[in-house]
Amino acid sequence: MQLNGAIALFMPFLQRCSIATCNKKSYFCDMQDSFVHKGKRKILVDYLREKIGISDENVLSAMNAVPRHLFIESIFEDFAYEDRAFPIAAHQTISHPSTVAEQTELLQVKPGEKILEIGTGCGYQTAVLVAMKTLVYTVERQKDLFDFSQKKLKEMHLRPKFQSFGDGFAGLPTFAPFDKIIVTCGAENLPTELLKQLKVGGKMVIPLGPADEQVLFRFTKISPTEFEKEEFGAYKFVPMLGSTNK
Repeated sequence: MQLNGAIALFMPFLQRCSIATCNKKSYFCDMQDSFVHKGKRKILVDYLREKIGISDENVLSAMNAVPRHLFIESIFEDFAYEDRAFPIAAHQTISHPSTVAEQTELLQVKPGEKILEIGTGCGYQTAVLVAMKTLVYTVERQKDLFDFSQKKLKEMHLRPKFQSFGDGFAGLPTFAPFDKIIVTCGAENLPTELLKQLKVGGKMVIPLGPADEQVLFRFTKISPTEFEKEEFGAYKFVPMLGSTNK
């Protein structure tokens, strides 16, 4: 999601607590995730539940487990658990936590499902889906972000089933059909190729419309040629672009 308003680029660096042990079986290395970070995540999750209205406990549990501060520049670390977007590489952004929670809840995710993600970005949304025990197939067109997210997810032991540097409009037909598809960037027109890669009974969550008038939709495939469309209000995402950018 794009940023609303200016973000201060110069903030004081503070020393942060760390835990000396790192359990390889855990989602992330505790050495980089202090009790302070965990406490802030708990406050964020309470906010998502009470103020935003997120009721899917699996979504909330995953967002409580995944350390968002490890996906952003250290200069923003103290603000990682506020409901704000931040700039990342390639002129993109990491979405507001509320947006991640809302999109994920709309997918109605179940463990073991195959999920196609269009727009890996820094990997935070990917990590949330992996933490929910799904099989994530993710596509990113920006090489800087592909490299960053691949390295970060490996370090955190939250690797997707398949990660691709490619054109999101094309999806991943080799691995289709998918139970769910999530698009984390705004398309001006509905990418029909993605709908073809959805199982009957599957759902796709995607923002559609021009940059200043995007609306979040959920499409449910009720037959090979029929879809149910639901609308969930206005949002502002970075644009969905074709091809790749090295």
